[in-house]
Amino acid sequence: MISSLHGSVLHAGADVVEVVVGGVGFTVAVTAEVARSARVGETIRLHTNLIVREDALSLYGFAERAECSLFQILLGVTGVGPKSALGVLSAMTVDQIAQAVADDDDAPFRRVSGIGPKTAKLIVVQLSGKLAPPRVASAGTASSPAIPAQVVAALVGLGWSERIAADAVEAVAAQASDADRTQVPALLRLALAQLGPARESARG
Repeated sequence: MISSLHGSVLHAGADVVEVVVGGVGFTVAVTAEVARSARVGETIRLHTNLIVREDALSLYGFAERAECSLFQILLGVTGVGPKSALGVLSAMTVDQIAQAVADDDDAPFRRVSGIGPKTAKLIVVQLSGKLAPPRVASAGTASSPAIPAQVVAALVGLGWSERIAADAVEAVAAQASDADRTQVPALLRLALAQLGPARESARG
């Protein structure tokens, strides 16, 4: 089994890289993050998972071993194939996936292209108990579901409608860093920055 590659990047596309190792080129499907960081001519190291089928051998590559391991776990979920599993790991970090599963929250998975509501729920159910706790899951994230609610309440108190406030918080939370998502002041600041330019029309 090909478990890793260390070589020079010959080609980098939106979701694939070609890596030359010892004169042999390997085409590897990769996460969006790996694809963005890959540079032709530069050296790259990937942890890989080889999918063997009757008509093809396909390599999937990841920057971190934890991502590669989680990819294999995702493949065990009913209805999740390699493309969908790669899509999940392109859209979410290992910790974000672990947190969503710990919170029994399938919403982040439903936002991944190609993952429907039924499959999203199956991911949460079938991954329960199989993942290490998220690295930031201590005092800050243990109450993480309550943090967005507190920010929404603060925005409502400042004059925005609950619907607009909730939409804004959801949007910024999806883009925020792990640290910002665990702090009410940080998340509130991001939400206010997004709402600011349209403040007058957004209220009510």
